[in-house]
Amino acid sequence: MLNYRVEGEGPIIIFLHGFLESISMWDYLPLQKLDCKKIFIDLPGHGKSELNANFHTPSLQFFADEVLGVLHHLKINEFSVIGHSMGGYVALILKQQVSDCNKVILLNSNFWSDSDQKKKDRVRMADIAFKAKKMLINEAIPNLFGNSNDFKEEIEKLKSEAMEISSEAISYASLAMRERIDFSNEVNSNPSNYFIIHGENDRLIPLEDITSKTKDHSQLYFISNAGHMAHIENTKNVFDLIKQIKNSTQL
Repeated sequence: MLNYRVEGEGPIIIFLHGFLESISMWDYLPLQKLDCKKIFIDLPGHGKSELNANFHTPSLQFFADEVLGVLHHLKINEFSVIGHSMGGYVALILKQQVSDCNKVILLNSNFWSDSDQKKKDRVRMADIAFKAKKMLINEAIPNLFGNSNDFKEEIEKLKSEAMEISSEAISYASLAMRERIDFSNEVNSNPSNYFIIHGENDRLIPLEDITSKTKDHSQLYFISNAGHMAHIENTKNVFDLIKQIKNSTQL
């Protein structure tokens, strides 16, 4: 079973971290102030969770199934999900497959499938994970920030944590993201169920892509002075938006 942590009481929100991260990413936010029951889960191969997967068919469906295993163990039926980056991709699958999944917040994530070039980049990353993992991590982590010079300590901590992830797990996750399906129709047809919090300076998922692919802009919440790691770069605004969305919906 995946590693998880439970905190608080009330309506249930599942927190799913991104690629090369773990549940420790949520420690940057003062989530103890959020009036709900919080379930933090380490996705397969990340943090303290093992990767017991079929390496021949990398799939985010496997990640979603493993998350559902935790929820079944905890006897949780109704919930909402907040997913950062890759965690958002898993959240979209959960929302599609579980009728009692209420709302989804995508934090620096997106809902469409990879472009052809992005798919090639995923394969390249999967290959480099075995040949030069340290180089990959040293290049990838700083690029997540709008201004990496302002977060040197946080970047070193993230690098250290990412180095604990096996090459197999990095490769598997990269190839699994490559194969994810497009949820554009679902998200755009049901705007009241999906919310997007996004850093204005996110280089991985440019602002113009989010705005052009999202039909109902009332779903969008932008974070200034932040890149892909908005929860670190502008903690207060991210938390305030999560709290605002929670209080104004059935999250």
